[in-house]
Amino acid sequence: MVEISAFYEGSLRCKLTHGPSGTVIETDAPVDNHGKGERFSPTDLVAAALPACIMTIIGIVAERHGLDVRGMRASVRKEMSPAPPRRIARLPVRVEIPLPADHPQRQMLENAAHTCPVHKSLSAEMDSPIEFAWTG
Repeated sequence: MVEISAFYEGSLRCKLTHGPSGTVIETDAPVDNHGKGERFSPTDLVAAALPACIMTIIGIVAERHGLDVRGMRASVRKEMSPAPPRRIARLPVRVEIPLPADHPQRQMLENAAHTCPVHKSLSAEMDSPIEFAWTG
């Protein structure tokens, strides 16, 4: 179990503290929802968690099999629903893996990406495809 404490600072800003490490993240509401957009919004953090989780899981599996995936990159595009209720509607992720496309462990690593706990925790209503680019 991990406890994260949250403190509302006013002006639509929150400060979140990670209990075990003391690391702090500050959020702001996005410009299109009454904020200044000067920090990650709460939904930005959800979006950012997805590629971070995918790469972490790929990294765990790669290390287990003696594969070096340092330099792996990912990007995510957060798309909000056009109609109420306001929610994240789509989070397409692109993962660039620095191994050749014909790598014998390709399928294993792609399968691992789909086991990411964040991906598994998202609503079934949210479209969250994962695209892979093998760049080695």
